[in-house]
Amino acid sequence: MENKTQVIIVGGGPAGISAGITLARAGKNVILIERGTYCGSKNVFGGAIYTQPTKKIFPNFEQEAPLERNNTKHRYLLLTNTDATTIEHSSEKEISNSYTVIRGKFDRWASEEAKKAGVVIVTETVVQELITKNNKVIGVKTELEKYYADIVILADGVNSLLAKQIGLRKNLEPQDVAIGVKEVIKLSPEIINERFNLATNEGCISEIIGYPMNGMLGLGYIYTNKNSVTIGLGITLDELSEHKIKPYELLDKLKTHSAIAPLIKGGELIEYSAHLIPEGGYNKLPRLYGNGVMIVGDAGMLVNNLHWEGTNLAMLSGQYAGETAINAINKNDFSENCLKLYNKKLENSFILKDLASYKNLMPIMHKRRKSFTGYYIEKINSFFQMFTTVDSIPKRNKFRNFIKEFFTERSFSELFKDGISVLKLLWEILR
Repeated sequence: MENKTQVIIVGGGPAGISAGITLARAGKNVILIERGTYCGSKNVFGGAIYTQPTKKIFPNFEQEAPLERNNTKHRYLLLTNTDATTIEHSSEKEISNSYTVIRGKFDRWASEEAKKAGVVIVTETVVQELITKNNKVIGVKTELEKYYADIVILADGVNSLLAKQIGLRKNLEPQDVAIGVKEVIKLSPEIINERFNLATNEGCISEIIGYPMNGMLGLGYIYTNKNSVTIGLGITLDELSEHKIKPYELLDKLKTHSAIAPLIKGGELIEYSAHLIPEGGYNKLPRLYGNGVMIVGDAGMLVNNLHWEGTNLAMLSGQYAGETAINAINKNDFSENCLKLYNKKLENSFILKDLASYKNLMPIMHKRRKSFTGYYIEKINSFFQMFTTVDSIPKRNKFRNFIKEFFTERSFSELFKDGISVLKLLWEILR
């Protein structure tokens, strides 16, 4: 059979590269097909990779990879239209938890590491469909030719048409996917350090809750790079449809907020991009394996949106798929019965355990989003406004008025439902 190899990987993001490098290091023959001009040219994300999982694939990445900053600060900004409450955690630990990166640079470097290990990378090539025979995936068809393999690993992103083709995934529902938009704004390292209170090479991750998405299911963020900051937000498609608003309009509003505008003042816009983010969680996971095929990363909806974990899940799912493929090749068994080892690896890892713990998060957030991303954000800011204002009114009177307003502005039944929702989530996580 012409163009026959052991494994074909579709997609050159972290999941695909991790699968390829795992296989190649074990001496297996791998072809990775990427639609962009190079790995990373089409990839978009907020901006951070996590140290521990990345070291599993690239042990020396801290010395060799194109990193931006070591994230030592993590901030949560709770915004209303006019106010802001900021919670910050900082760490002086010598071991880094995460680094900001530019995906175009990092993925390109990672793909070069994969090439050194023996992965054959084919760029500027679109896989149009999977080739199947006797209910087994045996290869892929591109616009130019056909490639055949014992196993195909799908790492083609959140809107994986190939997984849909063979019935492993259903069409995405608007509430199960968000659209992320972001801008990269150029600033000098000195200005970034001053505005975010950072030392040289230190970084800060800021997560933004509330304005301009008050009551809507969405979050904003800011990441610091060496000589730029990345600012963006993600919001579910059903929210955009319901409120008849465009994501870039929300981003423009975010940039003008009094707590945000000074951070990016005078910067030069050097990049704008948008991408889809899987939001369905555990309840919307597709079937991740079949005869001759496995699904990894975003294509498998493997994203923990509460903890902003996606790239690490992509890398590790790629590694597990690679290890499963090695086992299958050694046994010369490419059936789904053999490839289900991939699913077992995911189940035994933190990945599916965490996703299972939060399986009710998105359904609850959809139902209670006006409470958790609107009302309570406003009340937190209202409390600190009251607490820090000196106006010759007795503090006892102010506290009483605040508590009275809290219970009169929102019905007891709604407060009860909110409390039950929080307890339900805690029960799912801790049990």
